[in-house]
Amino acid sequence: MLFAYSDVAHEDVMHAASRALAAGADFGILGPDTIQLDVDVPVVAVNAVRTGCGKSALSQAFADELDSRGRDVAVVREPMPYGDLTAKRVERFATEADLDGLTVEEREEYEDHVAAGHVVYAGVDYRAVFDRASEEADAIVWDGGNNEFAFAVPDYHVVLVDALRPDHGERYHPGEANLRRADAVLVTKENAASDEAVETASDVAARLAPADAPIHHSDSVVHADDPERIADRDALVVEDGPTLTHGGASHGAGYVAAADGGAASLVDPEPYAVGEIADVLDEYDHLDRVLPAMGYSDDQLADLAATIDAADPDVVVAGTPVDLDDLVDVDAPVVRAHYDLELRDATPSDLLDAGLDR
Repeated sequence: MLFAYSDVAHEDVMHAASRALAAGADFGILGPDTIQLDVDVPVVAVNAVRTGCGKSALSQAFADELDSRGRDVAVVREPMPYGDLTAKRVERFATEADLDGLTVEEREEYEDHVAAGHVVYAGVDYRAVFDRASEEADAIVWDGGNNEFAFAVPDYHVVLVDALRPDHGERYHPGEANLRRADAVLVTKENAASDEAVETASDVAARLAPADAPIHHSDSVVHADDPERIADRDALVVEDGPTLTHGGASHGAGYVAAADGGAASLVDPEPYAVGEIADVLDEYDHLDRVLPAMGYSDDQLADLAATIDAADPDVVVAGTPVDLDDLVDVDAPVVRAHYDLELRDATPSDLLDAGLDR
């Protein structure tokens, strides 16, 4: 038996191993030297110790910087295929129209990169994915999903640690392995965390990362597109689904934008949840007055819209990377919330220069 899943607590991995061993089977985990592919062009990889640390913001900054230096850049994301896997062997997204028909979770991975003008590759056959990407581009930015390994051998490997989940760098697979292989580490969301949490996250990074890997620090600054529509209104917060669910986070940019924007109250969606959305909230009982943007199917997306309408908020504050207003037809206006990754002690250009110097 080979264990091939990400963002799993170490204890859960060993419980799976124990069940396999008790049944008489071997248990194994494939490492980077086995799974990572050689690519003909330089690869800058952004990974993390958990999902929702802010990888895509840094990946986009790296892609922007490489583009400004005259490089043809392709962003490669982890597989998120649903439906006909043969048809999704190699996927290329370059325009908004290319995203039509995708699930919410797929759009959360690709939409911001496409909006920034970057071509995104994904799919099932990653040998073919990287071959196609390297034919089009002379530099690749790997924007890792969850806390997975990079699927290509990185020339430069930056790993993110979340100050709001400060000890998770040594508690989850394969995030700890990523941290132990980092060329550089970035502690994120320090402005939203306590001093003690920042210190813990930094200490975990210092203990586990290679001795020559510099540790950088950053803030996640949240802003809303129309903050005046939030003030003094009853707000329902919708966040990035994977970050709240298997990522274990309690909230995201939407919650912060609603609180900072002076919402009169944060509407609790749980009493109004229907169908599969009710099942999700039952399963992830750490969530409080936030709604994960679940949309793996048309039925689930319909349940999300029905839950929002039943809650009858004055405004929906959406912290998901996708344009929720385009995907669900709800009565309340939708205000998008975003965060900007702001490095405290370097710039994305500085980090890239350090990687090139390697």
